Amino acid sequence: MKRLAKLTFPERSRGDWLVAILVFCVSALHFSFFYRSTLLIGDEGIVLQGAQRILAGQVLYRDFFSFLTPGSYYWVALFFKLFGSSILVARAVLLVEGALLSTVTYLLARRVCARWSALLASLCLTLTGLPYWFLVSHNWDSSLWACLALYCAVLSLEVPRYGTLFAVGWFSALTCLFEQSKGAGLVVGLGLAFVILAITDRETPPHWKPGVWGLLALGFGLPFLVTFLYFAINHSLFTMLDAWLWPLDNYSAINKTPYGFVGSREAIAAVYTGPWPSRVIAIIVTAPWFFMPSLPLIAIGVLLYVIPKKRQGRLDWKGRAYYVVISTVVIGLIASAVTTGRPDFTHLMYLSPVVFVTLSWIIDGHLLPSRFVRLALPFLVFALLLSCLAFGTVLLLKPLNASASLHTRRGALKAGGSDEVIDYIQAKFSPGQTILVYPDQPLYYYLTATFGPARYEHLIPGFHTADQFRDFATELEAAKTPMVLFEPSYRQGLSPGLKISSETLAEPDPVAGYIGSNYRICANLESQDGRRFVAMIRKDLPCP
Repeated sequence: MKRLAKLTFPERSRGDWLVAILVFCVSALHFSFFYRSTLLIGDEGIVLQGAQRILAGQVLYRDFFSFLTPGSYYWVALFFKLFGSSILVARAVLLVEGALLSTVTYLLARRVCARWSALLASLCLTLTGLPYWFLVSHNWDSSLWACLALYCAVLSLEVPRYGTLFAVGWFSALTCLFEQSKGAGLVVGLGLAFVILAITDRETPPHWKPGVWGLLALGFGLPFLVTFLYFAINHSLFTMLDAWLWPLDNYSAINKTPYGFVGSREAIAAVYTGPWPSRVIAIIVTAPWFFMPSLPLIAIGVLLYVIPKKRQGRLDWKGRAYYVVISTVVIGLIASAVTTGRPDFTHLMYLSPVVFVTLSWIIDGHLLPSRFVRLALPFLVFALLLSCLAFGTVLLLKPLNASASLHTRRGALKAGGSDEVIDYIQAKFSPGQTILVYPDQPLYYYLTATFGPARYEHLIPGFHTADQFRDFATELEAAKTPMVLFEPSYRQGLSPGLKISSETLAEPDPVAGYIGSNYRICANLESQDGRRFVAMIRKDLPCP
């Protein structure tokens, strides 16, 4: 293997700053095509409707349930307060976050790679990362803070300024407060890097002084202190802590997928059927399904390779520390996905801004072990770039072909078809009214400016407990909710990635039972993705 690249600092180069600005602008332009497009994924409504509840004076955990840490709810609520409550405001924040992620990926990769290698890796991320799941989510928010924490950690290898070290702790804490498992993976990764460097380097770097740990602790502790004080003042501190621990016994119980899971074997096999030309095209387009989950193996291999290089004089301390920090953080973040039971392709893509740094190492080729392998590098790079371009093009076709306009109370969107549920709610109910969308489509609440009658925006069998279903039925009865939008076939359409037993699915649903006994059908409706809903009114009321 040839000598590893010497660590450089692109922040000192005007050319690299220009390239970084170019990456940001190109990424923002590309994401703008997805800005108004929607598939009406219910997950997007969780944070949006939660932020709307906060604007209405409710307090997270006390007044409505969430198993997430509070960051994204209050982050989105802040922008709603400043610029108005619109999904387009939240999407604009997402667009900027995505462009920043591509830019930070470039700056991290550029430290050991040629400019063109880092640029190509960041553009591959732009094509395949955020567009794969372009929706407002705690996952993208927390990925941004994790990237910034890693970036500040790498910056501190050059010049350990107090502000940079404080920022490492600060952004690490924000990652935890936006998504607890990802934050834990980041902290474990950074801690592992320190342990490895401390054990393998006899001479402690001069900037690792006692004051450093005080700065890190201060940066890490302040966001938690503010959070705990806020919820303590609002009498929901212990409720919050219970919610943070809730996923350990519930989320992981059914959200268990194999590593890199995309879909069932039958669904994947169907992609590669047909004549050979179509199969070849399918292989090119879907190649990221396979190489993306493989990239963390590069981090593991690089970590094992660089650990002994101090003794061999192949790397200076800064260069070696860079590889150790990047590799351990990648490993820590991947481990967090595995531990929570969701190392599927979608959740791996949320980690792609960090993981794609390892892709830049492949494109650059400075880690390849032999001259023969390096001769094959141009073909490998071409295949990687072609597959990312093809994958990104397919993703781009969705918003480009979205021909239907959805005129919602929270902004005009584009979709593949009209949505009768949104039209019905907006025609029959005024903003601020209480309705029930059951069991799982909180985005309807937000887009139609309505509210649910209970603490829960959605209920999933096996995911939520039997007590939560009973509590929901009790709250629904007490609220005397006039209208219910009910999806009778919801349980039959649950994702095959959810490990829900047939016994759980067969258990009586007290909420559905209450709806069936106390409501009657007024209309049959179809959502834009073909899901069937029935609009049901309380039996003592006329259909609107």
